[in-house]
Amino acid sequence: MPLSKDKSPYIDPDLEAGLAVMHALTGGNDLTQDLAAARLAANARDEMLLANIERPANIAQGMETASSADGHDIDMRIMQPTQAGEKKVGKKPLFYWIHGGGYVLGQAKQGDIFTLRAAQLGCYAASVEYRLAPETAYPGPLEDCYEGLKHLLDNADALGIDKTRIIIGGVSAGGGLCAGLALLIRDRGLCAPLGQLLIYPMIDDTNIEPASETLPDTPIWSRHYNLFGWRSYLGDLFGTKDIPIYAAPARAENVSGLPPTYMPVGDLDLFLDENIAYARKLTRARVPTHFHIVPGAFHGFNGFVPDAPVSRAINGEIFSYVEKLLADAD
Repeated sequence: MPLSKDKSPYIDPDLEAGLAVMHALTGGNDLTQDLAAARLAANARDEMLLANIERPANIAQGMETASSADGHDIDMRIMQPTQAGEKKVGKKPLFYWIHGGGYVLGQAKQGDIFTLRAAQLGCYAASVEYRLAPETAYPGPLEDCYEGLKHLLDNADALGIDKTRIIIGGVSAGGGLCAGLALLIRDRGLCAPLGQLLIYPMIDDTNIEPASETLPDTPIWSRHYNLFGWRSYLGDLFGTKDIPIYAAPARAENVSGLPPTYMPVGDLDLFLDENIAYARKLTRARVPTHFHIVPGAFHGFNGFVPDAPVSRAINGEIFSYVEKLLADAD
């Protein structure tokens, strides 16, 4: 998807080949026209990206299932150190991850690259399989994330989780769900996370103007797709004045009391401006906020091209931040 002449033409050279591969893998499937085909293509892409991940023998993988208030199951993919491989004796910090996909695509296994690294730091790491839009509109996906987390905390003793050391995170729409979850946790008083990882989060439902010569489109996740994602997620709320802050966290005026935040975003990402605005809100509310703009990086760069130097740097930064949160808590 070419950039407008008004947009910087610079793409990090180490990411260019990966961008071409991503376009080839999606096969031109327009998710607004054939969502089922787009989901299949996205899942196949995930399988390819995850194929080279090797899980060490000292990391166990499993499943945990929560029963929601309305009776459906919420599955969570779990990574955690085995007893022999644990760095410390006792309960493990909880690393709770939410996958991306514009609210309409994706699967919990996308999070394996992140939950594996968290498990290697000694965490009980969970990636939640929330229901997708448009089949399930807001608040269903967010409540799945909340109820999955609540289940883990309610069963913390049996699962070996330390309820005082919780880190939540997500990427893209998962970052949006994470930001909404943090607000929901604050207002319902569920727990006090040590921090939140908002990886180029999708948080502003008003960022839906069509592309034009003066409003350039962006690689990977376009304005056309963004409109579809928000329309699907918000359902009957879309276009009304009654959008809750938990659905579109950019609408939150009071962000005080939120956990310390790490937020990276590429300067070729559609979400750049909304992420800058949210980081400013957090900073003004005295929420410790680490905000990183990555030159020449498009949406999803660190997941789609994980071996590029800039991707390795950002993924390393993410988990250096996790280590710092845990060290500060200790």
